[in-house]
Amino acid sequence: MVARLDEFGPGERRIVEAGRRSIGVFRVGDRFYAINNYCPHMGGPLCRGRTKPWVTSQRPGEYTTAGEDALLACPWHGWEYDLATGQSFLGPGEPPVRTYAVSVECGDELPEPRDGRQPGPYVAETFPVHVEDAYVVVETSPRPVAAAGGGAR
Repeated sequence: MVARLDEFGPGERRIVEAGRRSIGVFRVGDRFYAINNYCPHMGGPLCRGRTKPWVTSQRPGEYTTAGEDALLACPWHGWEYDLATGQSFLGPGEPPVRTYAVSVECGDELPEPRDGRQPGPYVAETFPVHVEDAYVVVETSPRPVAAAGGGAR
């Protein structure tokens, strides 16, 4: 959860931490975008850059802006990325920035935190543990598959 809708006005952005990821969440009009806060060009803090609308031109010296802010420029070198797709418009072959889906949920649909923790769909990986002599051993290698007709372990 990033913020209450009424506390996140059009044109605002929030940079949130999700685990080890830093993600910028942008509200452009009534649309929301979430994009990784790491510029693939040279690792700059992408989401601290300026946003601007698309620019089109029919001839030299004339241009028009189209719609609301949809591009994000890295504050380090000005490389631009599409907020919706993460596509770069500088540097042919440059990888796009990772984008994330954003949804607006009704407050009564959000799970209630328990003891300050929010339940999630996460499952921890577990490993078999056993004692050999005086040592506790954790098995992290894949378990061998039993051979047909008898089975080595």
